[in-house]
Amino acid sequence: MAIPTRSSYVVVGAGIHGLSTAYHLAKELRAHGLGSGADVLVLDKHSPGSGASGIACGVVRNNYFQPAMSELMQACVEVWESDPAAYAYNPVGYIALGAAVQEPDLVATYERQERIGYRSELVVGEREVDAHMKALFPDWRARGVTVCLHEKQGGFAFNMASVIGLVEKCESEGVSILSEVEVLELERRADGSVAAVETGKGRIDVGEQLVLAPGPWAKQFWRMLGLPMTIDIRTPSGDVVRDRPMWTYWNLQEGEVRVDPAMFATADGGAPPVIHLDTDAPLHTDEGDLVTDELWGIYFKRDRNGVQGGASPLVVGPDVELDPYPQTTDVDPGFADMWCAGLSHAMARFEGCRSSYANARSGGVGAFTADNFPVFDYLAPNVYAILDSNHGYKMIGVGREVAKVLVGGTSSLLYPFRFERFETGDLHPVSNSPYPWS
Repeated sequence: MAIPTRSSYVVVGAGIHGLSTAYHLAKELRAHGLGSGADVLVLDKHSPGSGASGIACGVVRNNYFQPAMSELMQACVEVWESDPAAYAYNPVGYIALGAAVQEPDLVATYERQERIGYRSELVVGEREVDAHMKALFPDWRARGVTVCLHEKQGGFAFNMASVIGLVEKCESEGVSILSEVEVLELERRADGSVAAVETGKGRIDVGEQLVLAPGPWAKQFWRMLGLPMTIDIRTPSGDVVRDRPMWTYWNLQEGEVRVDPAMFATADGGAPPVIHLDTDAPLHTDEGDLVTDELWGIYFKRDRNGVQGGASPLVVGPDVELDPYPQTTDVDPGFADMWCAGLSHAMARFEGCRSSYANARSGGVGAFTADNFPVFDYLAPNVYAILDSNHGYKMIGVGREVAKVLVGGTSSLLYPFRFERFETGDLHPVSNSPYPWS
């Protein structure tokens, strides 16, 4: 397809956020008599799903301590549930298990889920949790777990299959998606709005609005907009922390063990929920070597080729090489030992699984904001940015909310993620999780 010289709406990035926004925007334009999908153009420097979305583990959950994240994720789960076949979505549920230090957080999360109507079950007490898990998995043997939040909604989706499903939905609405078109520069007007995007294949005028959904490349577009690389942050108490880096790169550690997927099933032979286990029980390899005696955590799910999952991400610095887009397994040489030991700690069936570990293309690098939560906001008069701080793949519903804003509406779900929060002190509460996104 020849590159057009103009489009009313230009979306940069053909991952989950960019494609979901384009699809829902096409529907909103048609519903309001403002246009159609023919007015929407999606650009990607490579191809749909070639960044973080294409190698995401694909977990969909609502285990967030932050009220705004929990409410937004409920809307995202609604989108996943609206067309499971197209989105390659598996609604198997999600189980979060925590040590005593995390009990208040998970109880508060459950109570919020109850209030908003998100279906889940809370189990408290070490014996009670053990019994709940053994009813699902008779060989369950994790120690040091005193709380269980069993979400009956959520689950996981297959990454590239869901991207392809979104591509097909976009195309059914008349949206154009162009691959191998890299945005090099933003041409600005005197008022700060963007008049055009300069790409490696020519200039494209922006008729109405530009949407940036760059995933890990957020910092590059931040720089194009002339925004500060360090910011002052007002805390909820009123103190101001000066000169904090706006962007930091973290590497997601993920991998898989190549086993028969059917071996990871519930006691009745059903599809297992996604499991996230945090515990402060000492972790040993199957050979008895101590891995850690501090709080640790892993997550895992059944996949097409076995069992896939990960652990806490690692900070890799203020800058990182993103092209070609990397995987995560070469960052921490001890990850495979730790993750496989964690699987064995959880269930006897995984004992000895270290020999089946495979360096799968999973995880990747994420660009995290100054508080590790997304920024969804206008950063210039006609430039809306979806900067997901690596919460992205599961948040397919963000595109639906952004589309409402682009046609003149509002979204109470996106409001807590405005950039202004760093100045006003309206920050999100911090949990006791070892993960920066929980």
